[in-house]
Amino acid sequence: QVQLVESGGGLVQPGGSLRLSCAGSGFTFSSYAMSWYRQAPGKERELVAVIGRTGGNTIHADSVKGRFTISRDNGKNTVYLQMNSLKPEDTAVYYCNSYIAPNYYWGQGTQVTVSS
Repeated sequence: QVQLVESGGGLVQPGGSLRLSCAGSGFTFSSYAMSWYRQAPGKERELVAVIGRTGGNTIHADSVKGRFTISRDNGKNTVYLQMNSLKPEDTAVYYCNSYIAPNYYWGQGTQVTVSS
């Protein structure tokens, strides 16, 4: 079955960096776009970034543009989110996502906390 497993979250000071990873299994990873979402306490889940099947096309939310970068390694069935210049408002649970018709699949999430 389809599985998405995130890792790499943690506590970081403002201005710091983290790299999130999401390992996919149970499907042909290279055939699907992958996304990162996040959900802060009391807020709706929001799209952070999307990457196409080959990694050549990416979209980043305005709130993270220039600070976060999504990438993928199809040989390792893994998608990454490099997060630089982190701000307290980036604090959230970060989820990996893929749409494999007719279902959306989600990982369990990884907590990112930005605080001094």
